[in-house]
Amino acid sequence: MKALLDHARSFGRQVEFESGEYRKLAEGQYPEALFITCSDSRVIPALITGARPGEIFELRNAGNIVPPYGSPGASGEAATIEYALEVLGVQDIVVCGHSHCGAMGALKSGDDLSALPGVDAWLRLARPELVPVLATASDDPSLPDVAQGNIVNQLAVLRTYPVVRRRLEAARLRLHGWYYEVDTGQVHELEDDGRFRVHSG
Repeated sequence: MKALLDHARSFGRQVEFESGEYRKLAEGQYPEALFITCSDSRVIPALITGARPGEIFELRNAGNIVPPYGSPGASGEAATIEYALEVLGVQDIVVCGHSHCGAMGALKSGDDLSALPGVDAWLRLARPELVPVLATASDDPSLPDVAQGNIVNQLAVLRTYPVVRRRLEAARLRLHGWYYEVDTGQVHELEDDGRFRVHSG
């Protein structure tokens, strides 16, 4: 924690040479994409994409889950999606799952989560649609089948949001599914045939 705190305390001095860029950020944000990913500390959207401050709008939670549209109660996820599209006008949404995901691992193993009621309730949102994948997934500890199946399912949930559906129908929005391998840094992109593939840069 000390190293993080020291860096935070000196951050202002480190970016003085870019002060013009940071002053411009104070005038507003114009991100290119909404990036929905896991809160896992090993997944760093700006590092993966090379994004600069102001270029991506992030939504992070355990398992990169999108709650069903119309779920009761306030939802930070729903609010973030609405704001990104209606206010910021982003034209791309990326749902990025990853290998070795703890949330997906808990679903695969059927762990007893009674001591973590919040986690259990949250993962229940993703469990029903993943049942077919969970039944046939390999024992690969990186969990590619489960994580990729979850990405496909969350994209389907996104399409049920009226704000998303309207923009898709008007060709004003593109949805992307990415699977990030923590141990290799490779990004697999979901293609029209339903498969995830790595594209060379």
